[in-house]
Amino acid sequence: MAGWNADTAAGPSGPGSVTLVEGRSFCISAANGDIQPELPHGVFVEDTRILSCWRVLINGASLEPLGAKTKEPYRALFIGRVPRPDGYADSPLIVERLREVGAGIMERIIVRNYSPFSAECVLTLQVEADFADLFEVKEARIQRRWEESREVAGESLIIRAAWQDVQKGVVVAADGADITSEELVYGFSVPPHGQWSTALSVTAFAGGTGSAPCFIRADEGELSPRDRRRQEWVSKIPELRISNPSIERTLRRSYDDLGALRIQDPDHPDRIVVAAGAPWFMTLFGRDSLWASLMALPVDPSLAFGTIQTLADRQGQVTDEMSEEEPGKILHEVRFGVSSGLALGGKPTYFGSIDATPLFVALFGEVSRWGFASEAIVGLLPHVDRALDWIRHYGDKDGDGFVEYSRLNAHGLINQGWKDSWDGINFADGSIAQPPIALCEVQAYVYGAYLGRSWIAHQAGDLDLAAEYRELGARLKKQFNEQFWLPHRGYYAIALDGDKRPVDACASNMGQCLMFGIVDNDKAALVADQLMSPEMFSGWGVRTLASNMGAYNPASYHNGSVWPHDNAIIATGLLRYGFIEQAQRIATALFEAAEYSGGRLPELFCGFGRDQFDEPVPYPTACSPQAWAATTPIQLVKSLMGYYVDVLQGGVWLDPVLPKSYGELHLTNAPLANGRITIDISDSTAVVQGLPEGIILHRGTRPRVTDLVEKVKGQR
Repeated sequence: MAGWNADTAAGPSGPGSVTLVEGRSFCISAANGDIQPELPHGVFVEDTRILSCWRVLINGASLEPLGAKTKEPYRALFIGRVPRPDGYADSPLIVERLREVGAGIMERIIVRNYSPFSAECVLTLQVEADFADLFEVKEARIQRRWEESREVAGESLIIRAAWQDVQKGVVVAADGADITSEELVYGFSVPPHGQWSTALSVTAFAGGTGSAPCFIRADEGELSPRDRRRQEWVSKIPELRISNPSIERTLRRSYDDLGALRIQDPDHPDRIVVAAGAPWFMTLFGRDSLWASLMALPVDPSLAFGTIQTLADRQGQVTDEMSEEEPGKILHEVRFGVSSGLALGGKPTYFGSIDATPLFVALFGEVSRWGFASEAIVGLLPHVDRALDWIRHYGDKDGDGFVEYSRLNAHGLINQGWKDSWDGINFADGSIAQPPIALCEVQAYVYGAYLGRSWIAHQAGDLDLAAEYRELGARLKKQFNEQFWLPHRGYYAIALDGDKRPVDACASNMGQCLMFGIVDNDKAALVADQLMSPEMFSGWGVRTLASNMGAYNPASYHNGSVWPHDNAIIATGLLRYGFIEQAQRIATALFEAAEYSGGRLPELFCGFGRDQFDEPVPYPTACSPQAWAATTPIQLVKSLMGYYVDVLQGGVWLDPVLPKSYGELHLTNAPLANGRITIDISDSTAVVQGLPEGIILHRGTRPRVTDLVEKVKGQR
């Protein structure tokens, strides 16, 4: 039985593997386009692998890969050649496979003959569908065996499968093929300097009878539904030009990936949310989806609002130890596969996250400032208050003022912050911290939640509630700086363990505390120095764990690797405390790292120093594209622009500190309230055009909620 406490990283998918993604569907294949059943490859729809083998043989031989190009996040071109039977290297037969992912896949195969002689070919396509659950594939533990039947119906192969009372099916449509229950075969002759082609599609359907919906193909020269969806997305997001071409390419890639990671709320098709990442996390996550959508606020504020609405609709209602649901709690993830539900008593939703709930509240405040309808914002406040009740009662079970976690069942995640691998929280000597664990960054999120609610209450005229949450925040900040600070080390403990001992490892978590303002001013410079020390800063980014710690491993998931989203949050926090040069170093290092992966930042990369390897070392199973990695470049540029919107206060703030190497920035079609604005930044000077009526440009540091709350302290 699958469990949520498995290692959060997956097994390797093989060298040169290619991942395509569109909404909740994705495909992982080898560099030649084949889906190999012995690897975690496949076409996945709604967390189920509908294709476990998709292998092309020509004259009995597998294709030799020549190149693979991802044209859009959902479409790729694979080029290979047919090996010669006589052993010579060069082959005149070149095969192109153009694949598109949607409600399944569509693939066009072209065989080109560069010889002056005709070529007789037999193309065999091997097809298997094991209907394995995503967790089973990810963990290489496929135990459930479906009862399978195969049927040839005209020019289609229909595969049906049943397990208990669950029924699934897939249709492989292949024009002109000789179809048997085992394979599809084409026999053809390719003329000299000529070509042969065919098109196939694979679509999943539910239930044991009936036919699958068609994979809608575009006519020649027309846009596919995937292209139209992307075009609609591109038309409503800002267009960015920046003098540095490498940075511009990375930002454009971020836009594309973010667009592909958008998924619909099944209960509200008009509501778009952000999936966490491909290939294994193409679903709604609490923490990941909140961070990603909020980093993307300047691109599309509706993503953040849709994510918060959807999480509010699925907020915890009851106490359930198996799913770790509690009243007011925000979910960790939603799953659609069979085994994910079995793992936790048949429920598709798991709530084992300590940080999603305070993040929901803290970051709701950011969304509320972007000009959404006031009645929609007010309608979410009961959910915000229920989340705050969870923080104060369920989150702080022992009443010590800190929010801590300890899993409620043996299948749950051992660690429930963003470093959720089993060994992610440890002491300086490498020993594992024991729960209940109070993470430092979670206390920062809670602090942000308290002050955010205080300011919202003040704006609504509820001065008693505003004072209550202001005082809670002040008390938490004082406690935090007393109990988490390690004066003999000059940094904050990553956590307090079950015995309330400071977990004294030097980790990146304290950098996230800067963003929310919980760090005392007299300690901020020491934190910045630690983050930028040779032990923490690899040259490509801040490591998750310092290299002189006992558990350090540059090739681990959370104990020495570099996570782009973590660095974006840290850079934002450094800017908050005035450490401009340090934030610029982090941002520039990440943009330079993206150059080595086609402009796309992966979920994480290894923590080897830049003096050891002159390019970032990939982490073997990093998700790519991944939502908060895709939004990292957006967050970095937004922070360096000093870009902040508060429609309620009638202002937009800009305080640019972009490094000179970035050059000039030109942003058009940027959403603001009910309008669109243009921003030009040159030599740290910002000019804005098209401001909606009632919105004023402020040049300088934006007002912090901490400062606003402090100003109204005496008003009650």
